[in-house]
Amino acid sequence: MRLSAALAAAALLLAQTAAAWAAESFTFDVSEFEKKPFELGGYVELRQERSQLNQDGAIYRLNFYSNPHSHLDETIVNLKPSGKLRHGDASLNFRANLEGNWGTLGSESHFRWDEFYGSYKPDPGLTVDAGKIALKWGKGYAWNPIAFVERVKDPNDPEVAREGFTMLTGDVIRNFEGPLRTVAFTPAVVPASDNINSDFGSGSHTNVAAKLYLLYYDTDIDLAFLSNGSRSGRYGFDFSRNLATNLEIHGEWAHISDTQRSVTNASGGTTVVQGDAERYVLGLRHLSTRDTTTIFEYYRNGPGLTESEMDDFVRFVDNAYAQYLATGNATQLNQAASVVRSGYGQPNPGRNYLYLRVAQKEPFDILYFTPALTVIANADDRSMSITPELLYTGFKDIELRFRAVVLTGGAGTEYGERLNSSLIEFRARLYF
Repeated sequence: MRLSAALAAAALLLAQTAAAWAAESFTFDVSEFEKKPFELGGYVELRQERSQLNQDGAIYRLNFYSNPHSHLDETIVNLKPSGKLRHGDASLNFRANLEGNWGTLGSESHFRWDEFYGSYKPDPGLTVDAGKIALKWGKGYAWNPIAFVERVKDPNDPEVAREGFTMLTGDVIRNFEGPLRTVAFTPAVVPASDNINSDFGSGSHTNVAAKLYLLYYDTDIDLAFLSNGSRSGRYGFDFSRNLATNLEIHGEWAHISDTQRSVTNASGGTTVVQGDAERYVLGLRHLSTRDTTTIFEYYRNGPGLTESEMDDFVRFVDNAYAQYLATGNATQLNQAASVVRSGYGQPNPGRNYLYLRVAQKEPFDILYFTPALTVIANADDRSMSITPELLYTGFKDIELRFRAVVLTGGAGTEYGERLNSSLIEFRARLYF
């Protein structure tokens, strides 16, 4: 009994001491976790670029046939503030973009709202948003086939925030016990006309889209669709699942009805090809024990141009350029320039692509330093873009990045005919 009493007294003393220590060590001010009525953040960026032009390339000849240049220099200053104003269950959210550009070809500046919308959240499982919003649909890193109501992502810099579209959208979220853990429904109404969302597609339409999210066991699944309107009707799905703690697999698939693409032969004749098509992505993301992140993706662009169609277009540009040199007549070059805008000059206009990115965090114990290498290859013509990159974040609220882009490929290939043969870029960001 005495031993039990002693143990009980010791346990009580230990509990009291631990409680007193915990009260002293883990006290916190509730006000620190309360949502502020107004938040403001963002960054200002200075970017310096030099592009070495590919003077033998088709895109160069279309742009500089009468005004030759060997390179282009650009200085870009970009201010991107973002903020949120709260009042009860409602908030006003914004993200702006103010950019000035001074370069070899002149200077320009512009301002736009990338996002500006009101949000109402009366319940943790219900949100309604209205205004200019940038949605993020899809699990792919470099490409998102089911991003039906978004602007196209740049695979060379896929993490850059993009401009949104004006829409009415929201989220309804429910959680469950069992294999199906979470269900979320996201409808979106996107009006388009000459005065609103004019670049969403053609004609005046009220476009309806929706995404259904499911967390089934440990697999994330999205089902998405877009009604026929400014853009042709489409539907698809994506998924993401961890195969191990450090290995993730993801994929997307989209069916697009009534696609249209203009195909130009070597003589300049243009044919519009119509039909249903599919886009899909399959990828892996791996994090090693040494903090090496590897991302690999395969992208199939069903509506894209075949290798022979790309080659025919390049031959047409070469013939048009030869005619211009011989006669001074630029009619065919101007015709080819309009064709470029309809598809040939778009990012990744081909059919099959491979993407590889390898980033190493703090190699050789160099703190705040991350080098990376990104390769994007056209799997059909074997041309590619190779981008080594150095990132340093050792200064408070400052990010420094240096990268070089080298394009390789023979005559008639996608990257071999691009405007640039290489690009060097230095970027400094100050976050606030």
